[in-house]
Amino acid sequence: MKDNNIERLVPVFSAAFALIYIISVERNWALFTYHPKIHQWGWLVEPAKNGPPMYWYGWLVTSLLGASAVSVIAWPLLKSRPTQYWLGWTVPLLVMISVFYLFRDFFLR
Repeated sequence: MKDNNIERLVPVFSAAFALIYIISVERNWALFTYHPKIHQWGWLVEPAKNGPPMYWYGWLVTSLLGASAVSVIAWPLLKSRPTQYWLGWTVPLLVMISVFYLFRDFFLR
């Protein structure tokens, strides 16, 4: 069975999403902020307003858009190359290990 272009893009998208997510968290590149106590949304990173803000949703959207852009750019390059399935699980695994390292103080309390 011949694989299609979407199957070729999944490993690239997965790897790009994981890398962009870790950078977004470290640099706090959130496209929007949610303030749960006052039920208010704001664009980009906003300071706390009557309680702690949530940046996680913004980090996810930043990663989604970034990984989608990387996939679209990589699409023409992948047409003539074999699918690199190892990329789709190796890079996210390395990113998970780096997240555990970055938040080691939280986990080791």
